[in-house]
Amino acid sequence: MAYKMIVLDLDDTLLRDDHSISDRTKEALMKAQEKGVKVVLASGRPTFGMNSIADELCLAQNESFILSFNGGKIINCQSNQDIFSSTLPVKAVHRLYELSRREGVFIHTYVGEEIITEDENPFTTIEADITGLPIKLVNNFVEGVTEPVVKALMVGEPDKLKLVESKLQAELVEEFSIMRSKPYFLEFTEKGVTKGTSLNQLIQACGIKREEVIAIGDSYNDQEMIEFAGLGVAMGNAPDDIKEIADFVTDTNMNDGVAKVVEEFVFGNLVVVGR
Repeated sequence: MAYKMIVLDLDDTLLRDDHSISDRTKEALMKAQEKGVKVVLASGRPTFGMNSIADELCLAQNESFILSFNGGKIINCQSNQDIFSSTLPVKAVHRLYELSRREGVFIHTYVGEEIITEDENPFTTIEADITGLPIKLVNNFVEGVTEPVVKALMVGEPDKLKLVESKLQAELVEEFSIMRSKPYFLEFTEKGVTKGTSLNQLIQACGIKREEVIAIGDSYNDQEMIEFAGLGVAMGNAPDDIKEIADFVTDTNMNDGVAKVVEEFVFGNLVVVGR
């Protein structure tokens, strides 16, 4: 199969633990783009938190794409235009706030290029560190959100958030797409919006078949795109249940797992995982 698109989660997939791209991985992705393969960055991060990585990989020069907010936006890096954009209505975000209070977890969202939250907490601080966006503490979250937003996150201790996820998945199944991107991040987007559904829209716009797509990820918000792609790849550091739904399991993010996939399946070089 001649693959025409590589779709990459960022944190714990493309990026090492220090949020950098290894030289081997960067070289493989640059060569793939020279060959005409589109590279898509697909993350729960807001677009702003992905731009520097897109620049490092020269996505604009190679007519590649950003899929941000867990599929809530698709951006053509060359034109900087939205191919797709989804939002949550203000009332929906306000309802999520009330539910977060009921469940005893924190909540934040994005307004402009700021993270909005009512409560200072370590998990929103992690989000700020990952994305590079500043935190704006507001006295009243509801009053701070007056326009539709792309997504909202409930955040908290992993064990507690897992229980909240199970409860709200059942309660809100007809209203939101709900997924955990990290053990302490529970994300809410418009119903039907995931990395997988947005990837489907993108390939149709590009005239690429799903069989010609490689998607690589490590977490639960990557599941739909891994299942959708012609070659769905789980990282070696992914949970076992994500590995089980993948077509192929590569090495870890700290051991050039992405590069090894590109080298083997795009360039046809036999790679032994672990070396």
